[in-house]
Amino acid sequence: MPQISNRGNKAYDSPIRSLIPYADAAESKGTKVYYLNIGQPDIPTPPNAIEAVRQIDMPVLKYAPALGNTSYREKLTDYYRRFDVELSADNIMVTTGASEAIFLAMMSCLDEGDEVIIPEPFYAIYNGFSNIAKVKIVPITCHIENGYQLPETADFERVITKRTKAIFICNPNNPTGCLYSETALKELAMIVKKYELFLFVDEVYREFCYDNQSFFSSLNLIGLEENVVVMDSISKRFSACGARVGSMVTRNRGVMEAAVRFARYRLSPPGLGQILAEATIDTPSSYIDGVREEYDLRRLTLFDRLSKIEGVTCYPPGGAFYNFIKLPIDDAGKFCKWLLTDFEYKGSTVMISPGEGFYATAGLGKQEVRIAYVLNVNDLHRAMDCLEAGLKAYSGREISRSLHTA
Repeated sequence: MPQISNRGNKAYDSPIRSLIPYADAAESKGTKVYYLNIGQPDIPTPPNAIEAVRQIDMPVLKYAPALGNTSYREKLTDYYRRFDVELSADNIMVTTGASEAIFLAMMSCLDEGDEVIIPEPFYAIYNGFSNIAKVKIVPITCHIENGYQLPETADFERVITKRTKAIFICNPNNPTGCLYSETALKELAMIVKKYELFLFVDEVYREFCYDNQSFFSSLNLIGLEENVVVMDSISKRFSACGARVGSMVTRNRGVMEAAVRFARYRLSPPGLGQILAEATIDTPSSYIDGVREEYDLRRLTLFDRLSKIEGVTCYPPGGAFYNFIKLPIDDAGKFCKWLLTDFEYKGSTVMISPGEGFYATAGLGKQEVRIAYVLNVNDLHRAMDCLEAGLKAYSGREISRSLHTA
């Protein structure tokens, strides 16, 4: 019998999806599962975008250009202008979701053995793509006590070596929900410029900022026109995860040319997805405003419930739709699995993501979980009822001092 490759055996397993078989098994037994493990919004995709796909009059669905449809890329320049970002269509490549944008950026900017500095916890998929690209993640640990704010510039400088090629951040952050301020980004920019590094920025959640805070795009950092590479996607802002349409944005011509060479290997980004994506740009602003208000309500609901559970350490996130919290348990991986295999509350249970997979530093995150508040408020309350009851029933519960910051 032939054996799979060593890299196949060592492929990074997503902490977000690894528990799905247990959730499927729970549902097969009749247990209602509340899914808070993944950033899959329950909000309807804009009707005008769905209608654009329905109205397609296309006898042949052809390959799109490797860069993506020109009409969509040109229209995206209008979208970015809403955030005071001036671009040309040549600065934008359409990708198969933000995931491919991450991969293309790594492959275009980093060589085997190069180092990329990433504040942790970070979006788990970065681990997987860095492994494929054979680059080394150098983590800087952030802390729940200050809501996982961006580390000080001295922390970045302390780990820069001759192999350091890039710094990678997500703003607003997945998994923590932390929104980085314009001041913090400008301080980081000085380090990037000083050492002539690339600055990768995942800006997928830019629309979702709360408490009257404003989003500042890294594409507006003066003097970093050749350094910044932004990853983007329609998945979250327009609740269109299945369209698989994202973008890589950079003014660095060399990076874009290299990315195009890699992109030609996959021939083209999704054709039907681009039609839907182009239509989303015409979605009335009231849609995004309504979505933001709904997530804000869910955010406050979640924080209120978590704050009242004994031993839970939490904070009010400033953006995105995630909260990365500490639980009074021995092992988050075991607890999250136990919730699906051995526990139910009034015929229901909850699925959340164990925190360990969001770190590069071994041993961190064992008491932490990511919660995606992507369910309506009523379901969110029921999910929190399950979590609270589960914590009381779990044999690996620990009593620890809770911290709630306003």
